[in-house]
Amino acid sequence: MATESADGMSSHMRGLTVTTITAIAGIGAAFVSNAVASGATDTLALLVVLAAIFAQLPLLRGIGILDDDFSGKDYLYVSFMTFALWFVSWGILLTSGA
Repeated sequence: MATESADGMSSHMRGLTVTTITAIAGIGAAFVSNAVASGATDTLALLVVLAAIFAQLPLLRGIGILDDDFSGKDYLYVSFMTFALWFVSWGILLTSGA
């Protein structure tokens, strides 16, 4: 990510915004997975997290974060953070019986 974007958002704010969006998307995907999947082996839950990852890209583009400076490493970060928070949150939901 660049140190300063065209709209004046600092690199710190860009990173904070991306991290917040990925965290909310991952936790939200966990709750949706818990609602639609029949158990831990249901592959529908994996489709939910993939949809959450791909749904973030237009959102990031809309708020001006996804631009030419957004590299492959940044895409990997968005994917990993969303998956990691989904995995941990859904694991907690599965073991708690919620």
